[in-house]
Amino acid sequence: MVSGNREQRWFWGTLVLSSVSIIALVFAFWELVENHYFRDLNYVSLHYLYISRGVASSLLLAAWAAWFVLRQRRHAEAELRRSHARYHGLLEASPGAVVLFDRSFRVAEWNAAAERLYRFERAQVVGQTLPTVPPQRQAELDALMQRVDKGESALDCETQRFDRAGKLIDVQLSLQAYQERHHEYYLEVTSDISERVRMREMLLEVEKLTSMGKMAAGTAHHLNTPMASLLLRVQMMRDRAGNDGFAHDLEQLESTIGFCQQFIRRLLDFSRRPALQKEPQAITPLIEAVLGFMGPSFASRQAQVTTDLSGFDCKVYAESNQIETLFIILLSNALDAISPGGKIHVRCLREDDNLRIELSDTGGGISDADRERVFEPFFTTKPPGKGTGLGLAIARNIVSDHGGQLQLRSAPGVGTTAEILLPVVSPVRPQEVAP
Repeated sequence: MVSGNREQRWFWGTLVLSSVSIIALVFAFWELVENHYFRDLNYVSLHYLYISRGVASSLLLAAWAAWFVLRQRRHAEAELRRSHARYHGLLEASPGAVVLFDRSFRVAEWNAAAERLYRFERAQVVGQTLPTVPPQRQAELDALMQRVDKGESALDCETQRFDRAGKLIDVQLSLQAYQERHHEYYLEVTSDISERVRMREMLLEVEKLTSMGKMAAGTAHHLNTPMASLLLRVQMMRDRAGNDGFAHDLEQLESTIGFCQQFIRRLLDFSRRPALQKEPQAITPLIEAVLGFMGPSFASRQAQVTTDLSGFDCKVYAESNQIETLFIILLSNALDAISPGGKIHVRCLREDDNLRIELSDTGGGISDADRERVFEPFFTTKPPGKGTGLGLAIARNIVSDHGGQLQLRSAPGVGTTAEILLPVVSPVRPQEVAP
């Protein structure tokens, strides 16, 4: 404001001084011409001469004033255009989504970042009611506006906004008042923090699972001793029972306790993460064992499971428990994906020095966007409570630990095929055997 007043005073001062100077020069020049050429004129001629001098001075002064004003106006317009271009450039270059709206939530400005974040073009929203505020967040925005009206700050608030498709986006919002002549606006600057929120939830989930793992390992450790004692007592009872009617029941009880011990041992091994004990393994028996183990689950979903495993006697260096876990994960995912009566097919193919294992299902498939993230820990397309998002991440780690590759081929409405490549054990040729 002070700078504007100074410029106005300079403009009028320059205009007045230049006008006075022009009049003084004109009159001085006219006096010299009159004294040199028109000294003997009569009164009437001098009268017309003075009138012409006044007219000429006025015309010259008017032309000068018009040129000066037009020059200043062109300069002011050029400066205004530069300022507008700078303002527009800064607005468009802002990394945050900038939205300017009034008290009635009518949008006055919408930058490029807002177009990218909310998928609304500027022409679609300017002059319209702000379309990005979810109904459940309207009261929150009203409270922020009241805080700003009181002069309080409203910076870095975590909230949610809608995009054009109706998808909720986690954003970080800053709101402040903006005064423009007789209009009052609110300037909202938001940035997408969906990844930050996802990582935070992931860390919380990791912390929770870590605590659960420690608790499970401690529980398994404490259960190991009484389970061993219980198994010993059952064995002693079976020996004393001989061949009476309880012998078979005690044998079944002994087998069940042994299974529980094995489960506890695996839980402890998992908590300690022992090194893999790889040895040549035939994959076909492992697949058949997992299919048999999951038979009741397949029957409950009326799944049609077919295999093509004949003729493959090649072996791979593997840890049997890890490979079984791998197939359980992939077959469980396939079972969750298909509808009742759906199909699951498993087959093995020999490709040069690799064994290709394909597990196909006729489920709903995976979208292109989700397929890029399915191997991320804690990412799942299943409903809440139906999956942890760790299965495929664990499966990929298992395959990687065995020197192989795991890939998914999928299309929405077609189904999904998991492809596993594992290096086979090369047979030793007779000439390679040491004498």
